[in-house]
Amino acid sequence: MKIICVGRNYADHARELQNEVPAEPVLFMKPKNALLLNSHPFYYPEFTTNLHYECELVLRVSKNGKHVQEKFAEKYYDHISVGIDFTARDLQDKLKAKGLPWEISKSFDNSAVVGNFIPITPEMDKKDINFCLYKNKELAQQGNTKDLLFSFDFLVAYISRFFTLNIGDLIFTGTPAGVGPTQIGDAFEAFIENDSLLELSVK
Repeated sequence: MKIICVGRNYADHARELQNEVPAEPVLFMKPKNALLLNSHPFYYPEFTTNLHYECELVLRVSKNGKHVQEKFAEKYYDHISVGIDFTARDLQDKLKAKGLPWEISKSFDNSAVVGNFIPITPEMDKKDINFCLYKNKELAQQGNTKDLLFSFDFLVAYISRFFTLNIGDLIFTGTPAGVGPTQIGDAFEAFIENDSLLELSVK
């Protein structure tokens, strides 16, 4: 499986990091060993002093596909969860300033935390899903899919132009504004609507 991530998919987040709002999706990848499942501890990496959390909705691919048309895209994913894309912001800033790839700041071991998945039902309005992240029991981030620059279906179609989708692949769909620093001892809990799907402690 592979982890496909979408950057700058909420305009407010792009602006808070002083990035341009993109005209097309910004994609990057995380390897399989970046995956950390719900309730497993996360150990603060020794190579950064400015680790940031980024809460995101995560789709699970349920069907193999290539060059998927947007009108059929909903047939290619069937479960959703909430996750955290951990970012070594100091490394990322340094590499971006030099125009270099920044995978080591985004794709390191355990940098993609994923909560429990729930099925996407016909009753679920994918254009109006609330999600949020609590840090040490205080609200840290909140978002709604109505603010996505690129919808789930558009992303699936766009991604499949470049990468064949395989069953079990994960798509991190982008983070809203409110990203911030993480410290050893922090406790995170993330929700979709009222469902707590992810709990994480930083060690």
